[in-house]
Amino acid sequence: MSKQFDVLIIGGGIGGLMSAYRLKKGNPSLQVAIYEKGKHVEDRKCPAQQGKPCAHCGICAITSGYAGAGAFSDGKFNLGTAYGGTLGDALGEEVAMKYIKQVDEILHEHADPEDYPKIYSSNEGLKRKCLQNNLRLLDMDVRHLGTDRNLLIMKALIRDLESLGVSLFSDVTVTNVKKVGASYTVETQEPSMNADAKKVIFAVGRGGVHLVTDFCQENDIPMKSNAVDIGVRVEMKDAIWTEFSSQIYEPKILCRTKTFEDKTRMFCFNKGGIVSAENNNGIITANGHAYSDDDKRTDNCNFAILTSINFTQPFNKPTVYAEDISYLANIIGTGNVIVQRFGDLIRGRRTNEHRLGQNSVRPTLKATAGDLSLVLPYRIMTDIIDTIYALDKVAPGTANDDTLLYGCESKDYSVKPQMDENFAILDGVYAIGDGSGYCRGLSQSAAMGLFVADKILGQ
Repeated sequence: MSKQFDVLIIGGGIGGLMSAYRLKKGNPSLQVAIYEKGKHVEDRKCPAQQGKPCAHCGICAITSGYAGAGAFSDGKFNLGTAYGGTLGDALGEEVAMKYIKQVDEILHEHADPEDYPKIYSSNEGLKRKCLQNNLRLLDMDVRHLGTDRNLLIMKALIRDLESLGVSLFSDVTVTNVKKVGASYTVETQEPSMNADAKKVIFAVGRGGVHLVTDFCQENDIPMKSNAVDIGVRVEMKDAIWTEFSSQIYEPKILCRTKTFEDKTRMFCFNKGGIVSAENNNGIITANGHAYSDDDKRTDNCNFAILTSINFTQPFNKPTVYAEDISYLANIIGTGNVIVQRFGDLIRGRRTNEHRLGQNSVRPTLKATAGDLSLVLPYRIMTDIIDTIYALDKVAPGTANDDTLLYGCESKDYSVKPQMDENFAILDGVYAIGDGSGYCRGLSQSAAMGLFVADKILGQ
C-alpha cells in the first residue's frame, strides 16, 4: 500500500526545508514528508573535498542530499532581489522582501546566537569605480554564513523538522508524478516508497528539472526555456580583490564585452576560498566556495565569469548545448575539469604540469592541466578574455599570467512552467526554487518555499 501524506515535497534543498518548516509550524496536524534522492546531510561525503579527483559518484554528494546544493556552498544570503532570481518581479518587491527577511530570521533562530555574521552593506564608491570603467556593480546587502556555519545551521534546521514530525526520507529517487482524481501519486525507483499526496511541491533544483518538465508535458502545461550561462571559474591571489572584498562581501559585476558587445557577468566571489568540482548528471563542472573560519581560508580568491546565451528559434535545447560543452571539457580533461593559466591561454598554448607547478597561484582543485580554447567556442572564449581585461582595470592583477581558469562552469536555468500567482502548476502541485525557473540563489529559493507553504495553509 502506498504511503499517504497531506503534502509531499520532492527535494530536500533549502526551498523544500523552508516549506516543510512553515507547513508544520502553521498546522502541526499536517502529514508532511520530504523525498530526497541524495543522502542525509551527515552522510554526504565527497572524495574531491579531501583533495582527490572527482570519483564520478552516481549521485553527487556536493549537489544532492539534504540541504541541497547549497549545503557546501559559500553560504551567501542576498538580502534583496537585484539578482539571484526574479522573485521580486513575480511577487512584487514588498512581498518578496518580506519573505526574504523571514528566511533570515529563521536561519538566525537555528544559528549559534553568538555567531551569526554581520551584513555586508552596499558601497557607492565601488559602484562609481566600476561605472567609470564601463562595468556595472550589482551590489546589495549580503549576509555571509560561510560553508562551515551554513552547514551547521542547515543541520539544526533539519533536526528541528524531525522534532516537528516531518517525515524525512533519503536515497529516494522520484521517477514520476501522476494526477489521480483529486490527489497525486508519486512513483519512485523503489515501489515500496510510492506515495499518494493531496499536494505536491517540486523543490528539485536544477538537477531534477526533468521531473518538472515531464510533469508539464504529461499535463499539457506550457513551458518557456530560459537562457544558459557558460564560462569558467577564475582563481587568483586574494590580495588582488581586497579593495572590493574588504568593503562588500561579494562583488557581482556585469560587463558588455569589447569584441561582440555580449553580456557577461562576474559572480559567486569567494574570498580566501577554494575551487570545487561538481557532478551534474555525470558531467563534472567547476564551482567554488569559502569558509567563515579564518583558519580554513586560503591565499586565493575565486569567482565565475559566465557569458549569457539566449537562443532563438528554431533551436530549443540550450541545456543540451551547455552540457555538451562541459562534457567536451571532461573528455579532454580525462574525466575532470581543465585548468589553464591565463598567460598560456593568451599565448595560444596549453598549460602543462611543469608550468602549473611553477605558477605563483597554487590551484586549490586537483584539475587536469590543458587548453580551454579547444573546448569553449571562439565567441565565448573571446567574451571571457575581454571580461578579464575589463576587470583588470578595477582590480589590477586580474589579468596576470598566473591567473587560473577552470572549465567549464555553466548554469543552465530550468524551464519556466506556466503557473498561477501562487506558483501552482496544477491545482495542488507547486514548483519552487531553482527547478521552477524563477530562482538562482539560496535566499529567493527559501523565500519561495515559505510563500508556497503559506498559500497551502490558506494564508
